[in-house]
Amino acid sequence: MTGASMAGHRAVRVGNASGFYGDRPAAFRELLEAGDVDVLTGDYLAELTMLILARDKARDPALGYARTFVAQFEDCVGLAVDRGVRLVVNAGGLNPAGLAGRLRELTESLGLRVRVAHVEGDDLTSRAGELGLRDPGVGEPLAASAYLGGFGIAACLRAGADVVVTGRVTDASLVVGTAAAWFGWSPGDLDAIAGAMAAGHVIECGTQATGGNYAFFRTIPDLRHPGFPVAEVEADGSSVITKPAGTGGAVTVGTVTAQLLYEVGGARYAGPDAVLRLDSIRLTPDGGDRVRISGVRGEPPPDTLKVGVTALGGYRNEVTFVLTGLDIEAKAGLVRQQLSDVVPDGTVWTLARTDHLDAGTTETASALLHCVARGKDPDVVGRRFSDSAVHLALGSYPGFHLTAPPGAATPYGVFRAAFVPGSLVPHVAVLPDGRRVEIPHSPLAVPAAQALAPVPEPRLRYPERQCAISRRAPLGQVAGARSGDKGGDANLGVWVEDERAWPWLAQFLTLAAVRALLPETAGLDLERHVLPNLRAVNVIVRGLLGEGAASNARFDPQAKALGELVRARLADIPESLL
Repeated sequence: MTGASMAGHRAVRVGNASGFYGDRPAAFRELLEAGDVDVLTGDYLAELTMLILARDKARDPALGYARTFVAQFEDCVGLAVDRGVRLVVNAGGLNPAGLAGRLRELTESLGLRVRVAHVEGDDLTSRAGELGLRDPGVGEPLAASAYLGGFGIAACLRAGADVVVTGRVTDASLVVGTAAAWFGWSPGDLDAIAGAMAAGHVIECGTQATGGNYAFFRTIPDLRHPGFPVAEVEADGSSVITKPAGTGGAVTVGTVTAQLLYEVGGARYAGPDAVLRLDSIRLTPDGGDRVRISGVRGEPPPDTLKVGVTALGGYRNEVTFVLTGLDIEAKAGLVRQQLSDVVPDGTVWTLARTDHLDAGTTETASALLHCVARGKDPDVVGRRFSDSAVHLALGSYPGFHLTAPPGAATPYGVFRAAFVPGSLVPHVAVLPDGRRVEIPHSPLAVPAAQALAPVPEPRLRYPERQCAISRRAPLGQVAGARSGDKGGDANLGVWVEDERAWPWLAQFLTLAAVRALLPETAGLDLERHVLPNLRAVNVIVRGLLGEGAASNARFDPQAKALGELVRARLADIPESLL
């Protein structure tokens, strides 16, 4: 690699080769060989990942980064050098300097000239007390990481870095920083920054932009091996989302819509560099496997930064009883009575009625009774609990057996989001020559309450009577959905691809309708946000996931399947739309 300036006038082609820690290892090589890209990004960090990395670093202070990237880098850095492609990854986790040093050692051993830089300052763990990030309920955090923006990445690239390693930046910052370096953007280019945020948000989860996890997956011609996405970002921040020719999956208005609705809140989507107005986004087809994102508006960012705080919540253990045949409820009741003196407070029992009447096999005649115990004492939650379940084997309900032998308790993490003034968080670009450059928080930042003020629901004209006849049918026959986790909250984005169905969906999917479709939301706070340009309604379910994905509080701990549950529920849908 040459380390030359990135400044350019044509669109910058940014591919994303990783959507999570554990994604397809060969993706970097696939995109380098077929993607015709200028920069390759890799997103490795999630709330659960930060817990994993924190525990790694506690065992060995030299760790704390995504170790899988080291193998990927070793495999493809030579090809990246040959193609002149730069790499920007957040695989540094809690130790970006450590990962940058490891990559330098690798390139030297391979005889390659590669300029490595990194971004740091996000790790606030040692300042948790000073910044009020301790949680009295769980004690010292294992990790407290601020979500930084893209201008530290831009500084590294402008200084000639071939590889930039970051810790906890926002997922979209990988693209924002790349585009800011390419086009020479400043913090005042809010519309352009917001456009890059939109493109970054679409490609951050890899193949979810090319048909993966897509509600209408049966319309995708080849999902065996979907290709990873590429964003062609232009000087004004508009972009085209595409994928390398000949790869599987598809890029359509629908697949891009689905990803835009993933893990978002209201119409104002905040980042450290700008607030993206989700309600301004317009999507149009731009040829085969090409979707244009345009019209994006940006607003000043908040004067605070989000901090992800992960701590050890306690210990958990789980036993699953198999209940077969008749009297399922009575069998479940007997087990609960027999273990009532053993299970700690806060134990969660869930009976999954997977059994079928007059079933021909034991498996299809069986229901599953899940018992999840949590507590601070690993002995109480551990063998004492699981051994008591095993002791019931010959003295409980007929047909007694378990899905697997229970064992010892395992630790679980809890996650919460906090916010601190951006001015208190160092954002430092460590350039390839070792110089340290301080990146100030955006000079345009405004009070968070102003930056994130709710957007009033737009006035929509609904037909007086769209159709005289309705039919009870699964909502998914007319609507797609994408859902996910944001700390202890879940988001549920529902959209329609048929423009005729949009007035009906906007009128139908009220908060009362959501509660009827999802009985488990009873007692929880809900928010509804309408995005007409995307023909979508986004609903935030506060507290559905307890203390976050790492606490593993429910059967679907990250709410990934919540959207598909809603699509399977029955609703009265106009015949004209079915």
